[in-house]
Amino acid sequence: MPTIDVDCAELERLLGWSWHGDIEKLDELLAFVKAEVKLYSKQENVASIELKDTNRPDLWSVEGLARVLRGFLNLEKGPRSYEVNSPILEVHVDARLSGIRPFICCAVVKDVKLTDTIIRGLMYLQDKLDQTYGRSRQKTSIGLYDYNLISPPLKYTVAKPDAIRFVPLGFEETLSLAEILERHPKGLEYGHIVKKHSVYPILLDSEQKVLSFPPIINSNDLGKVTEATRNVLVEVTGTVHQTVLNTLNLVTLALIDRGGKAYAAEVHYPEEALYPAKRVITPDFSSRHMDLSADYAKKVLGFQLTTNQMAQLFLKAGLGVEKISGGTITVIVPCYRVDVMHPVDLVEDVAIAYGYDKIEPLWRELPTTGGERPEQRLINIARELMVGLGFQEILTYTLTNPENLFDKMNCERAHVVEVANPKVVTMSCLRNWLLPGLMEFLSNNQSVEFPQKIFELGKITLLDETRETKTRDEEWLAAATSHPTASFSEIKSALDAFFMNMGVEWQIKAITHPSFIEGRVGTATVNGVNVGIIGEIHPLVLEAWKLENPVAAFEINMNKIIEAKITKRAARFI
Repeated sequence: MPTIDVDCAELERLLGWSWHGDIEKLDELLAFVKAEVKLYSKQENVASIELKDTNRPDLWSVEGLARVLRGFLNLEKGPRSYEVNSPILEVHVDARLSGIRPFICCAVVKDVKLTDTIIRGLMYLQDKLDQTYGRSRQKTSIGLYDYNLISPPLKYTVAKPDAIRFVPLGFEETLSLAEILERHPKGLEYGHIVKKHSVYPILLDSEQKVLSFPPIINSNDLGKVTEATRNVLVEVTGTVHQTVLNTLNLVTLALIDRGGKAYAAEVHYPEEALYPAKRVITPDFSSRHMDLSADYAKKVLGFQLTTNQMAQLFLKAGLGVEKISGGTITVIVPCYRVDVMHPVDLVEDVAIAYGYDKIEPLWRELPTTGGERPEQRLINIARELMVGLGFQEILTYTLTNPENLFDKMNCERAHVVEVANPKVVTMSCLRNWLLPGLMEFLSNNQSVEFPQKIFELGKITLLDETRETKTRDEEWLAAATSHPTASFSEIKSALDAFFMNMGVEWQIKAITHPSFIEGRVGTATVNGVNVGIIGEIHPLVLEAWKLENPVAAFEINMNKIIEAKITKRAARFI
């Protein structure tokens, strides 16, 4: 949970409200944003505030806290309106960055009056966003510069490790990019992000002066903001465009709240499918619109509120209301509320603004006797059968990455459920089949005695536009055997024994599949329905996983097997 240090005098000034040193009074107010004071220094008048809602980076600064809390103090209603003036800066992006760190968003904030307290607050916000929302600078990193020292347009390009030298922030001598990674504290800490590439990202102005070496360090000449700075350039680079844009918006809004005027930047991208457009204007303070049904809100809350009552609560929570039509409210979500992704998030804001302490508890009068579902009983039987057939159960992560799911399995990449802001690059999506997890397990356990016979019975996640979450989970079963003489016949015998003990009749039909050897792969069908695949793993897949022994495997959809069993059982009583 993020913890931020807040200068209480600054918070009171931005709020236009004082708690007169009564920390309990401040705590009561902070409860509206799921926060509390952990430490308070009366001498310095600084409070350490712990934020329990980790999905709201707009609260990670004194400006953001004041923006939201003014609504709960009835000092302000609805979302705060922000404007950005026409572009005064151009940024040209090199196509060679597409596989390294492809995206950049910029803004210029003029006429901002900086003090030592404000600068320290900005540095604190920058660090929090880099470490958390930016995943330790892997997804995003922020740079602040004195715009008066810069000669536009900017060029976001690449350079070889020894091709460019400049004085990094905090140093007095010029270093090459390679030397920065070896000698500068930030290079030692974040160098692993770029070391794997043959060229490194670099940001230059029109006079070839270095602004920064993203995501490592700024230039000491241009990348230093002081109390004398009046015009600030905010720059964010990263690997996910929306995350980069959101980060830029949050920092720029904090400077606007300090009295600055924002001016846009025009980013020119190369013509590649990776980029959102060839010309992108940043920052973007556009609001989003979401519809909320009063019936849905009642179902989640457990009590009834009229649409007019909810509209007033939205305004109190800092959201806007565009219109009320029948039992539906169209809610305006400001750009800084990046946490609002689903109608249930809107209901939560209603509940917080209404007051959890006002909600009367409801004791259920229904019996709560539980029991095992028929489907779960069949899944447990399937697990016991696999153990009885001599296979050892393993458990792998449901989170994985496209390389494991497709590239190493010799398959073309397909759409899967991706994580918007993954903490680690090896866990960036949800698995859509189990076999890659088994292959990874075998790859990591080659020192163990052979033969190795393993299985996993677990959930996979598939895209489904008909569902509320646009996804559905299914129970699948995968098994693999690996040893010098592993073959199709062996794995077919295991699957045949499994189906026979499950009381299911099945057939096999020859097919081709890039993960399996042609002529030694087939589909398993039950009642004419394709339920899975079986075969010997292709040598290219074995090579990708660095496996020396042959592997034979199958993977079947247990949901379809269970459906067939339940249908067959129901037919007996008709």
